[in-house]
Amino acid sequence: MDLRKIKKLIDLLEESNLAEIEIKEGEESVRLARTPRGGIAVAAPLAHAAPPMQAAPAPSSSEATGGGSHTGASGGADLPDGHVVRAPMVGTFYASPAPDKPPFVTVGQSIRAGETLAIIEAMKMFNPIEADVSGTVLKVMAESGQPIEFDQPLFVIG
Repeated sequence: MDLRKIKKLIDLLEESNLAEIEIKEGEESVRLARTPRGGIAVAAPLAHAAPPMQAAPAPSSSEATGGGSHTGASGGADLPDGHVVRAPMVGTFYASPAPDKPPFVTVGQSIRAGETLAIIEAMKMFNPIEADVSGTVLKVMAESGQPIEFDQPLFVIG
């Protein structure tokens, strides 16, 4: 692929709200992605199977906590007190960067604001979900490979 085409793709990515762009010409392929805030690069797999893990499934009752003002697609009274990290988009939730890799975070782990908690695949784009507060992961509300809805509770951080 021509270097001038790659530079044009970089300009296109910078001018748009896209997080990632991938172009294929014949057997050649170029994938460009913005570095997430915090400077941590996330290796996004092209295909991802759900790895077995110990995560609590998302409850289906209506939201009854003070974690946010919106009612998500799932949530419930069993949310521990703390800051609720919600899904910013519809997609598929993945707790780890690849099926054979450990999850980004586990219950009881201390995290810092800006640290990657998971990734959401939406329209073949892998979007890192970052912690917006520092603290300890109290609960993981979604299972890897599970489809999620906008504003669905994903993590509780205390």
